[in-house]
Amino acid sequence: MTTVHVPTTRPTATDLSVWPASTTEHAHGDLTVGGVPLTEIAGRFGTPVYVLDEEEVRERCRTYRDAFPEAEIVYAAKAFLCRAMAHWIDEEGLGLDVCSAGELELAVTTGFPPERIVLHGNAKSPRDLDTALRLGVGRIVIDSPSEIARLAAAVGPDGHQKVMVRVVPGISAGGHAKIRTGTDDQKFGLPITDGYAQHAIARILDQPQLELTGLHCHLGSQITGVKPYLVAVRRMVGLMMRLYEQHGLALPELDLGGGHGIAYRPGEPALDLTALARRVRAELADACATAGLPEPRLIVEPGRAIAGPAGIALYHVLAVKHTGEHTFVAVDGGMSDNPRPALYGARYAPRLVGRRSTAAPARVTVVGRHCEAGDVLASDVDLPADVHAGDLIAVPVAGAYHLSMASGYNLVGRPPVTAVRDGRARLLVRRESLDDIRNRDVGL
Repeated sequence: MTTVHVPTTRPTATDLSVWPASTTEHAHGDLTVGGVPLTEIAGRFGTPVYVLDEEEVRERCRTYRDAFPEAEIVYAAKAFLCRAMAHWIDEEGLGLDVCSAGELELAVTTGFPPERIVLHGNAKSPRDLDTALRLGVGRIVIDSPSEIARLAAAVGPDGHQKVMVRVVPGISAGGHAKIRTGTDDQKFGLPITDGYAQHAIARILDQPQLELTGLHCHLGSQITGVKPYLVAVRRMVGLMMRLYEQHGLALPELDLGGGHGIAYRPGEPALDLTALARRVRAELADACATAGLPEPRLIVEPGRAIAGPAGIALYHVLAVKHTGEHTFVAVDGGMSDNPRPALYGARYAPRLVGRRSTAAPARVTVVGRHCEAGDVLASDVDLPADVHAGDLIAVPVAGAYHLSMASGYNLVGRPPVTAVRDGRARLLVRRESLDDIRNRDVGL
């Protein structure tokens, strides 16, 4: 079973366990990631700024390939996508999971092979489907019955498109109610329990231009235990067995989605990938043997687990305010570049970088610059008591669901993304400027 380690003490300021493996600490208080000092990045590109360790991303891709050598690994682009990221994923031999025409176009125009792309989405627009067919996407995951006729009509009687069906296996798993997607009471997929999935599959089989290659499920996000995936394997193979009995169909693929939990703070639990791979393989072999079915090829869709730990967010402190028993450290970013604390109550471990403080740690709340009481980046964390305006604050595990979920709140502009590797930093995504914001407004 997966061992879960629960911290018994607050993380120390020197704990780098959730930082990229290339992180090193210097005597004067700076941190170097990918061979580049964080203070250098802040000085060169300004703050807020995201730092992405390219080698960390690549190594995490390789770890998945090594853990699941017989499976297809598909990176979930919704976690974070830019041209460079698509290029790295391609070079490391992974597929790509996209949710919109925008993600799809960016990937393909970067040179990503469309046949290795999977299109998801509970409400695909006509543009999404038309773009997928025009660019030759590998698979389209059908999420609702209405998509079947729409897609068949768009493919045309002489066309051909591989599809999968997203099935709801009735499993509750995930780190927060808003990111649990394996239960019958949410918007994704087709439930097994009421026969919706079986009915949709029968309709697909009546469309000769649609080739059903397998079943898909996604249980949720931030799952740190193996057991939910084992239950999902049993239920999905059970459905595959019924399909074989009813239609003589032995599906060649089974997509178990992603949702693999990572630690955001030292000592937090994370999914044991080695244990997951070993036990899922065993469960799948046993379930298929019992059902009398050939084993389908596994597809796994990590996103956060690849991008998240490779990213760092850098902020400058703008003000420190002491209000009663509370100390607020206000920085030059906030919920527009990281909405996760406001949405999910996510917790981080920010750190002072750029100077060595001898002051005792003080309990503070790191807040953003936006006009919203919920604009909190990290509550109840330890920073040196002498933290002051101008200090540089670094937040690790910032590579997933930060920029991809960023907003234009208060029109402050979204931060840039930089990449570090072998002592060099380069710009991947430029800062959104006031000119960008003004040029979109054509209302006068």
